Amino acid sequence: MLNLSLLLVCSMLLAGIASAHVVVYPKETTQGTYEKFTVRVPSEKEIPTVKVEVKFPLDSVAISRFEPKAGWTYEITKDTSGKITGVIWKAAGDGLASTEFGDFNMQGKVADAATQIVWKAYQTYKDGSVVEWVGADGADKPASVTTVKAKAAGGTTTDSHGQTKTGKAAEGSNSSSSSSNTALYLSIAAVVLGALALIVSLVRKRK
Repeated sequence: MLNLSLLLVCSMLLAGIASAHVVVYPKETTQGTYEKFTVRVPSEKEIPTVKVEVKFPLDSVAISRFEPKAGWTYEITKDTSGKITGVIWKAAGDGLASTEFGDFNMQGKVADAATQIVWKAYQTYKDGSVVEWVGADGADKPASVTTVKAKAAGGTTTDSHGQTKTGKAAEGSNSSSSSSNTALYLSIAAVVLGALALIVSLVRKRK
């Protein structure tokens, strides 16, 4: 009975530690889609979290938009070519207390050939200490990973406006466009033939 109690206590402690990790949602997405990503940051210490930095793997995702968050400012980092490589959120006030968490939203396009997105995050506390969430899966401080599924043929994707697009729907649209063009051409041909028939009829009457 004592062993069972110890196991339960240990599992609860481990669950608490795991839930305190910096995590990026969704945990699964699809190649080539525009996605809203949410960085969830809980505080693990008794002092507030005042800064959060996330670096983007450019071969897997291209982040281009950031949602303003009350009480926080953000700074975008770029490489020499002008591509956005990361973002730094800084608390304008007290930051996140030990019993709080914060959600930071951003939007971007998943690469067409991506298989996963590894998000390296750096959490800074008020005393200047930094927790680096950059480890492999199973590490003490793992980086959050979003699994990327292959895009199915004719599958649905979303564009930068959040609109859903379906491959089959696009094909249907093209087919409909072709049908409309064919009908137009037939109508023009009918008008031309009718005019020719009228001219031939008038010529014959004059003879």
